Amino acid sequence: MPVHTRLSSSNQPDDDIPTPPSATVQEPEGCEGASGYKAGPEPETPTTTATTTATAQVASARRDTEAEAHPQTDTGAEPELDADPEPKPDAGPEPELDTEPKPDAEPKPKPDADPKPKPDTKPELDTEAEPDAGAEPELDTEPEPDAKPQPKPDTKPALKAEPKPDAEPEPELDTEPEPDADPKPKPDTKPELDTEAEPDAGAESELDTEPDAGPKPKPEDDRKPKPDTKPALKAQAEPDAGAGPAPGTEPKPEPDTEPEADAESESELDAGSASGFGGVSGSVADDRVGGEVEAGARAGGGGSGLGARIAHLLAWRDRHPRAARGLYWTTTVLALVLVLGALVMPGTLASLQPNRFTRIPAEAIVGAVVMLGLPRLPRLVVAALYGVGLAVLTVLNLLDMGFNEYLGRGFNAALDWDLLPDAQSYVADTLGGTVATAAAVGAVVLVLLLMAVMAAATIRLGNLLARHKARAGHGTLVAGTVWITCTMLGLQNSGMPIASDRAAGALKTHVQRTVDSLRDEAAFAESAKADTFGNTPADQLLPDLRGKDVVFTFIESYGRSAIEDPVMAPGVDRTLDASTEALTEAGFHARSGWLTSATYGGSSWLGHSTTMSGLWIDNQRRYRTVTAGDHLTLTKAFQRTGAWDTVGVMPGVQKGWPESKWYGLDEMYNAFQLGYKGPKFSWSTMPDQYALEAFQRQIHGKKRDKPLMSFVILTSSHQPWAPIPDMVDWDDLGDGSVFKAVQKAGKKPGDIITDTTKSREEYARSIQYSVTSLTQWLERYGTDDTVLVFLGDHQPMARVSGDHASRDVPISVVAKDPKILDKIADWNWTDGLKPAKDAPVWKMSSFRDRFLTAFGSTPHPSKG
Repeated sequence: MPVHTRLSSSNQPDDDIPTPPSATVQEPEGCEGASGYKAGPEPETPTTTATTTATAQVASARRDTEAEAHPQTDTGAEPELDADPEPKPDAGPEPELDTEPKPDAEPKPKPDADPKPKPDTKPELDTEAEPDAGAEPELDTEPEPDAKPQPKPDTKPALKAEPKPDAEPEPELDTEPEPDADPKPKPDTKPELDTEAEPDAGAESELDTEPDAGPKPKPEDDRKPKPDTKPALKAQAEPDAGAGPAPGTEPKPEPDTEPEADAESESELDAGSASGFGGVSGSVADDRVGGEVEAGARAGGGGSGLGARIAHLLAWRDRHPRAARGLYWTTTVLALVLVLGALVMPGTLASLQPNRFTRIPAEAIVGAVVMLGLPRLPRLVVAALYGVGLAVLTVLNLLDMGFNEYLGRGFNAALDWDLLPDAQSYVADTLGGTVATAAAVGAVVLVLLLMAVMAAATIRLGNLLARHKARAGHGTLVAGTVWITCTMLGLQNSGMPIASDRAAGALKTHVQRTVDSLRDEAAFAESAKADTFGNTPADQLLPDLRGKDVVFTFIESYGRSAIEDPVMAPGVDRTLDASTEALTEAGFHARSGWLTSATYGGSSWLGHSTTMSGLWIDNQRRYRTVTAGDHLTLTKAFQRTGAWDTVGVMPGVQKGWPESKWYGLDEMYNAFQLGYKGPKFSWSTMPDQYALEAFQRQIHGKKRDKPLMSFVILTSSHQPWAPIPDMVDWDDLGDGSVFKAVQKAGKKPGDIITDTTKSREEYARSIQYSVTSLTQWLERYGTDDTVLVFLGDHQPMARVSGDHASRDVPISVVAKDPKILDKIADWNWTDGLKPAKDAPVWKMSSFRDRFLTAFGSTPHPSKG
């Protein structure tokens, strides 16, 4: 088999090779030289130094004459080439050459071409060729019987390139030309090969060298090969298995050329590449040479480049079996933990307890049974789908946790997708647009990554079950028996049943919730068409409030917990009591009660629309359905009478708000129309005190032909309750620039939003600020005809209001005219701004009809 002989690591020219002393070295008969074939037989009579020298000079002179006449590349033989010698990448074993040397023609020596060594060409492995490596070409190639060489006793195989296996080289061609000869190969002269001849590994250098590479440089000195030079040392100067550069010639790299390998060594090359020895022939078998080959491959000498490196990385398991085994079992255990955790994960943060994860999930047992009964391909498909399904269920559980934490209810897949953009807007207003964008992108990436990881985990576990089918079957049977036993006996661990069907139960809950929501939407659309006051004439609406300026005000997140929670109540109660006294001194009186909000922790617009419409609007689909119609709202009732101007003040609205028409508002002022030039306070665009002052300056304080009905939404008590503005002198408010120093001195949202205790304290402060701002505005600007109705839209989120808190919010009616409060005397509300614990509690959706009835409206139902 041909051997790929490599350049020495230093690529040193022939003049770097030390010339041994002039001594006659007898080569034993049958000894193989470094070129890989047997030298010619030695003459029977001893060869003297003088005779050898004379013979070499004669041969050199003859060769010089022939070289001048025929300057061709030395190939080690003289077959004529019929085709382009470009190697074919997929060549198999090289066919024998069809051209035989002419018996009557002397072989024409060809000067060594100036091959361009390849960057990945392997350096010579040893200064002395191994006998078994040098003999290897003889084992793979049988010489042509009709092309036997005619050896000459006076010619040594010095600097002989490895011969082609198919053509017997002439020994006299091995002699080196005189240094003063400067043969210049013709650029357009190509060696002629038979069209069927394929490049051979032994002649690889000749085939890879471009014919027009340029003239061969002159050797540096006049050194002739000495007859006593050892073939092993001469072989060191050979750069490749074919024709190498002349002594003293620097090889030129040829980056674009890759070494070829014949078909017989292809499998060995593949094996070498798979082991990380890219491009090194597998015929190098001894341990010492193999180590040098591996070192050379790491230095970049391999022929397969990136592919070899990849193969080397992939073969790390063979090099580190213990680490591979440890990694395998570690990832398997992690996959098992991931799957079991997803199957028993609860839907609330409060339920994340250790006893929830020490249960036996029925879904895992069923999944194992299915995997064991399927062939390979269906098993992989089912395992992947099972993993994706678990990932989806995990995402739903996480959404349930978030919605229960903030909105006091689980996630509704049919209704709540519309709330995700609002959540992003809230994060942007609170923590900044960059954080909101990063959070949104991170959430999408995490969901996709979770699906991929979960699918990979279930596939791994499915393959593990298939490899150990018998033991897996026994284990599944035992687990199923234990699960059934625990279910029948009601066995528990730390208060939780050991047998679990949590995943199936959660999936059933979400499906049922979705189906109920779709049915409810259709039913609600029909019920919204019916209205108790839908056909009431304008002159019969609100006759007892004619001539009064009525202000409906919502205080953000003003809930029952602010008045009754032990942590928050003391400060809020003091504020309510102090405000009641201040209003009483100003001539105002108040009565207060409770309303149960349709929302919790957020989605304030659901509370606003429920109060004004008299319909229970607890989800986004209902909100969109009702606002798209012409259902009578309480604010629109004022507009319908024609006796009031109606206006909306919405400092939290920062874009178009088409719902203003549904509310019956003649004018609407958003965050950009109130003249505020100060800083934002987290989500709130401006302090409540400034919003009320702007309302007074631009709307309420102006002279009008009609009384005014106002719909005002205050926002300073919106989460995350940091920073919170402080009260300033009303005369110093100006354009709001005075709040810049207040905002800088306030607390940061990041310091509050994740701390439950701090959130409660700051929430209570925000309610105190909003109530104080509103009641001081009424004291300052209220008249005998002013009627103020203010209430909360919902409770704060569960982390502040507590688990299982009610949805009740306080509501108060304040007026100077005692007749106004007399109209609601039968409501049995508590005197003052703080409702008693036992004060009446109504659904928020009932307030519209009670208010219209209390102030003289006549019902005229519409059936839709």
